Amino acid sequence: MLCLAALLACCNVAFAQMLEPVKWTQELKMVSETEAELVFNATIEEGWHLYTTDVPADGPMPAALRVDVMEGVELVGELQSVGDVHTEYDAMFEMNVNYFSNAGAFVQRLKIANPESYRFEGLLEGQSCTDGACMPVESPFSYSKGAVAVAEDAAVEDVAVANPLWTPVIEQLNQAGSQAAEDAGASKSLIAIFFAGFIGGLVALFTPCVWPIIPMTVSFFLKRSKDRSQGIRDAITYGIFIIVIYVTLGLLVTLIFGASALNALSTNAVFNIIFFLMLVIFAASFFGAFEITLPASWSNAIDSKAEATTGLLSIFFMAFTLALVSFSCTGPIIGFLLVEISTTGSIIAPTMGMFGFAVALALPFTLFALFPSMLKSAPRSGGWMNSIKVVLGFIELALSLKFLSVADLAYGWGLLNRPTFLALWIVIFASMGFYLIGKLKFPHDDELPYVSVPRYFLAMIAFSFAIYMVPGLWGAPCKAVSAFAPPMYTQDFSLYVDEVEAEYHDYEQGMQAALQAGKPVLVDFTGYGCVNCREMEASVWTDDKVRDIMREDYILVSLYVDDKTPLAVPMEVVENGQKRTLKTVGDKWSFLQRYKFGANAQPFYVILDNEGNALTGSYAFDKDVDHFLEFLNTGLKNY
Repeated sequence: MLCLAALLACCNVAFAQMLEPVKWTQELKMVSETEAELVFNATIEEGWHLYTTDVPADGPMPAALRVDVMEGVELVGELQSVGDVHTEYDAMFEMNVNYFSNAGAFVQRLKIANPESYRFEGLLEGQSCTDGACMPVESPFSYSKGAVAVAEDAAVEDVAVANPLWTPVIEQLNQAGSQAAEDAGASKSLIAIFFAGFIGGLVALFTPCVWPIIPMTVSFFLKRSKDRSQGIRDAITYGIFIIVIYVTLGLLVTLIFGASALNALSTNAVFNIIFFLMLVIFAASFFGAFEITLPASWSNAIDSKAEATTGLLSIFFMAFTLALVSFSCTGPIIGFLLVEISTTGSIIAPTMGMFGFAVALALPFTLFALFPSMLKSAPRSGGWMNSIKVVLGFIELALSLKFLSVADLAYGWGLLNRPTFLALWIVIFASMGFYLIGKLKFPHDDELPYVSVPRYFLAMIAFSFAIYMVPGLWGAPCKAVSAFAPPMYTQDFSLYVDEVEAEYHDYEQGMQAALQAGKPVLVDFTGYGCVNCREMEASVWTDDKVRDIMREDYILVSLYVDDKTPLAVPMEVVENGQKRTLKTVGDKWSFLQRYKFGANAQPFYVILDNEGNALTGSYAFDKDVDHFLEFLNTGLKNY
């Protein structure tokens, strides 16, 4: 646990320093009555490079201008790189690249038809890299004048001031003692991510690419050493290097994507569809359709390095060889782990998950080196390891549907409602049961002369789980899968009346209805891809006392911050001193949560009176029914 805390602290310090490798300033300079220059000045942290506009194809991302709004303005020529441009060979991209270090600038020439009335908004996008790691950088811009600017300011005024329901209540929430479960939840979730990675590492151990290597590797260390103590030290060092390699992989995922991009992954349709397809491919690989392997030349090259070197470097290359040769089995597990963890939006999550994975993977090498006699009682390699791969394939296939569901819900496609989702899961887990009892076979399976006791129990669990979900087709809550299945409101028909559903999904409409009914408002900031939201709805909202209070005494307003439905009229707002455009319904509710309540995590619950004032502190993820009841009763009492 001390190692875990130390790693967490180190990651926090490292990320705090590396999240903004480029800082921007910008200005719009008039060079004549009808021409101007939009200038972006970049200050670059030491050790980082910012690529220019002139970058070869298949190289890093060049700097480019993305224009969202252009009224009364015309681009003249291309975006130009200005300053001390360096050109040198980049081993990471295997080509000569042009970049800035320390400082650089970009200039876009503009033609303005009427200097007294124009509007120009967009984003400068680019890429910054350091040794072995890259991350996207951007600088938004917004310039306007005249009649357009007046209309824009009016829109901002309408949201932030003219509508009292949007007046911030952050101080009220703080004074009321808002629940501190967010920070605690974040801490708990990181511990949960560590153990999820640890379980993934344990599963990877029992695959045919890893398990047979353990006795060979341990024996090698013990035999090549002058004495047993040195062999133990080498095996422990080998395990430490395994941890270093996989933790580095987690760090690279974060550095490549960045914090904001990781958070956006959870609701972006393109990414979720890519993740869905990726997990389907992983499942097919585990079923035996094909092998996902890295080029043999990579492992051969690293293996030769291990033979040619001595000492710690030799042990490091041996650990690296293990990572490469075991990729066909560990790759899909790591892929799923990183996909699932990345969509939490936590910047430390990929590193923490890989830390757990690597600890589990490294543990047996150390244990067997300390206690060689345990090798004699360890299970022999055999067909049972392929069965583990196939079972993992079923699980990855089932979980892939979660990502398809998130994209489907966020964009309102209507492809995968709750009954369809549950029907697919029923088929998948029933198929797993038939596989375990030998009624379903895949290409690499051995003959099954009889069903072993462990297989029978696993088959019984798979069949029971499939049967458990059957009533969900008619609306049963199925709490065990509520975190993954689509929300109850996507149910085609329901014979159950236990669920609580929001009457309103629009903040202003819900507040108006509450005023007419003379009831307080329970505002639920949620998301289609929010696992904890589904758990609260299934575990807490279905309690008899909670359900009765929410139905009878409150107007429930659920606001989905990842709803991609376009707004009828985009909203212009000012946040952190910068103007931005809210284009979707989810953008609007996400901004409301940040602007009025000073929060951005989901689930997030607040109780308001009919003027939009907070009646008690906020409530975050906490499945304790008594705590939630106290929250609701306090709101009613203060109302």
